[in-house]
Amino acid sequence: MGLLDDRVAIITGASKGIGRVMSQMFAREGARVVCAARSAALVNETAALIRHAGGDAIGVVADAGTEDGARSVVDAGMHAFGRVDTLVNNAGDGGPTKAVQDYTTDDWFYTVNSCLTSAYLCSRFAVPAMMAAGRGAIVNIASMAGRRGLAYRVGYCSAKAGQIGMTYGLALELGRHNITVNAIAPGAVEGDRIDRVIKGQAEVRGVDVERMRQTFVERSPLRRMSTAEDIAALAVFLCSDHARNISGQCIPVTAGEPAS
Repeated sequence: MGLLDDRVAIITGASKGIGRVMSQMFAREGARVVCAARSAALVNETAALIRHAGGDAIGVVADAGTEDGARSVVDAGMHAFGRVDTLVNNAGDGGPTKAVQDYTTDDWFYTVNSCLTSAYLCSRFAVPAMMAAGRGAIVNIASMAGRRGLAYRVGYCSAKAGQIGMTYGLALELGRHNITVNAIAPGAVEGDRIDRVIKGQAEVRGVDVERMRQTFVERSPLRRMSTAEDIAALAVFLCSDHARNISGQCIPVTAGEPAS
């Protein structure tokens, strides 16, 4: 028995990193997974890895930051599996690392659309399917940058703070429909994305990359970064029956670093 037996889960941003790890872990816990991302090769690879391991998954190529894209992801889940009752809004590009005076309007709208609008649209189209299923769980993968900020990432911080606010609002709105809504706020997570963040922060601050990396690690009392598996495990829990009375929360995963 898995924690997510009899669930149909949509996971956006499933092409690599946290999204791929979550997709695989959800499948191992018994969920049928709709893996969604913009990269056809990578998202189909994620789905193929799940099927090769004995799970059930489809890959959907879509831009969740557009109405047509978000709708197509939910429609694909309904067509393949007959219902949707779990959504993890993980899609999102961190955008550029720039001083605010150099941050263009295009930079702003791209980053906010990628991180926040995609979560809103996928939730909008998935909620009716969850209501029909009689239950639902939405998990937004936010960021500690949305709680405490991060210099030179104004668009990303704003978008992730918006995701957290959306989590609180939707939890209040959807509770009467037996739908929980929570957010996870990772700190530094090992992988290519944090490597790019560290490089960008080092360049804009004019410091050594390795020293910048050490700064990120030293924030943690455990003296380490979190892993994609840490985030995925919490997402699995929040979508399981064990968390049926947890809603409207933003849970940090920071290897011990204070949340604010």
